[in-house]
Amino acid sequence: MRDLLLILLAALAGAAVVWLPAALLLRVLHRRSITLNVCVLLVATVLAMLAGVLAVAEGMFISPHDLQVLLVVVPLSGLVSLGIGGWVAWRLARSAMWAADARERERQVEASRRDLVAWVSHDLRTPLAGMRAMAEALEDGVVSDPATVAEYHRRIRTGTDRMAALVDDLFELSRINAGALQLSPVDVPLGEVVSDAVAAAAPVAAARGVRLVAEGDWPVVRAGERELSRIVANLVLNAVRYTPPDGTVTVTGGRDAEGGWLAVDDTCGGIAEPDLPRVFDVAFRGAKARTPDADGGGGGLGLAIVAGLVDAHGGRVDVANTAAGCRFEVHLPAVAG
Repeated sequence: MRDLLLILLAALAGAAVVWLPAALLLRVLHRRSITLNVCVLLVATVLAMLAGVLAVAEGMFISPHDLQVLLVVVPLSGLVSLGIGGWVAWRLARSAMWAADARERERQVEASRRDLVAWVSHDLRTPLAGMRAMAEALEDGVVSDPATVAEYHRRIRTGTDRMAALVDDLFELSRINAGALQLSPVDVPLGEVVSDAVAAAAPVAAARGVRLVAEGDWPVVRAGERELSRIVANLVLNAVRYTPPDGTVTVTGGRDAEGGWLAVDDTCGGIAEPDLPRVFDVAFRGAKARTPDADGGGGGLGLAIVAGLVDAHGGRVDVANTAAGCRFEVHLPAVAG
């Protein structure tokens, strides 16, 4: 009984010699990575075991032969445990990082949702109030002049078209975010899509006094035709709306090592550097006023839809400032040949 008590005290003393500094080290490292903390814990455990064995051997309770066996077995077992424990700690660290990233993405999505509700509410409330006032004026006979009546009818139709476009954007964005977008990729001549988009945006550009130019060696890309048309149209209209009078919007394209590319350059004066990473966020419009443009400008969803559609095609879209404005560049898979 006395020998057992002495062995216990020797083992505790050896372990304490290791665990006291190990506990201080773990306290210092408690904000570091999980992998590092677990590895320190495993090393301290093996060293504490060795210290206890040596303390017991020093008390002549273990024969020299048994001590040699233990000095081989314990470190070898410790190395195996350290390897397995390090791998498990790495998996735990990855899981913790994934959970943290998921929570951060959830917070960002929730913030975007609140911003979207606020922006859409503003963009719907403003034209609805005006349309209601004009409809009541027509109904009550407050205006009877044919020219004024025709103008009221035109404004009501324009407001209706704008709200219908906003609802279409919301529907498209909801499909993208829900993963319900079903692409039917075909070989699409990029030049034809650009030509159609430029023709559609030409009246808006002419009304604003903006010069619209399309030039390039257009490749054939693999994409959904409707979705690709939406991408190009949104980029061109966005550039026209933010370019001041006498400015120029240039659409270019070609092929590189990544595939086909399309670029839209404008002379808007550039985007503030802190805003560049947020350009493709839902409902982001930068410093421009929230009030819709007279031409029925979008609800801040156009570039978010572009980013979602490009990503669905396995491509990428980038934005950068240039000397006179900014440049949006889209890369998509191109057809070989």
